Amino acid sequence: MNNVKNVFSIKDLENLSGVKAHTIRIWEKRYNVLQPMRTDTNIRLYSLPSLQKLLNITLLHDYGYKISKIATFNEEKIVEMIREIVSKKNAKNHAVNAFKMAMMNFDQDLFSNTYNWLLEEKTFKEIFNQVFIPLMEEIGLLWQTDTITPAHEHFISCLLLKKILVNIEKIEADKPINTDKVYVLSLPLNEIHELGLVYLHYEIVSRGYRVVYLGESMPLNYLKDLKKHFNSIIFLSYFTIQPDREYVNDYVQTMGEELLGDGSQIWLIGKLTQYIDPNLIPVDVKVFDSIPDLIEKI
Repeated sequence: MNNVKNVFSIKDLENLSGVKAHTIRIWEKRYNVLQPMRTDTNIRLYSLPSLQKLLNITLLHDYGYKISKIATFNEEKIVEMIREIVSKKNAKNHAVNAFKMAMMNFDQDLFSNTYNWLLEEKTFKEIFNQVFIPLMEEIGLLWQTDTITPAHEHFISCLLLKKILVNIEKIEADKPINTDKVYVLSLPLNEIHELGLVYLHYEIVSRGYRVVYLGESMPLNYLKDLKKHFNSIIFLSYFTIQPDREYVNDYVQTMGEELLGDGSQIWLIGKLTQYIDPNLIPVDVKVFDSIPDLIEKI
């Protein structure tokens, strides 16, 4: 089993901070801002505190401080300046970095404190769009490059998921006011990445519509059963890793055959939708490039 990371290569630091490895080396050599450990073969390795320091330095640099000046500050001064920036309630990069540090340290308190800080100035919807979406995009890249382990990804995803579910529950305490259609949300068989779909659940119920949320890995023949209970259904699905790109067009055609008719529609989103041939899309199947594009059509 893959162990949880607490030591990082310079490439890991590049992926996590956005600062090129070449630049990190220059900052080390010229300004001594980081003191890496060395392997027997002289390869640089960095600790979690070094990662946190680099993220803080990067934030100060983004706010106009020169590295030569930052290098003269001790760690207490750096933290003090970060707090001063954060107190202005406009440091989105700090929030993303704080959530990344919470993920790397499996630190739920840091996650909660950062979220509550954001909530003082922003709505949940603003937090999701301005902070959580960029964070999720970064997490996807970090996972692809093996900078983080599945444990890290699952930890942060579960925390984000809980925040969305809490906000859905608040809205669903009231009855739907728009009853002309029902949204049925599900993921294809063997698809387990539901964060984006759950957020769409939030957006739909916030507009007063009823949602039947079926979640991950749902066979198409079970979706068909919903037509016995509701008229004018929008079947919404999110393609992240399933169906396989080679069979995505066949899958969409099968969806159309099984689910369309009687006023129903199919809405699709996710990175695998890029492999759908628009010439093969059945009538009443809509493909969306992004969450904002889909939200506009609700």
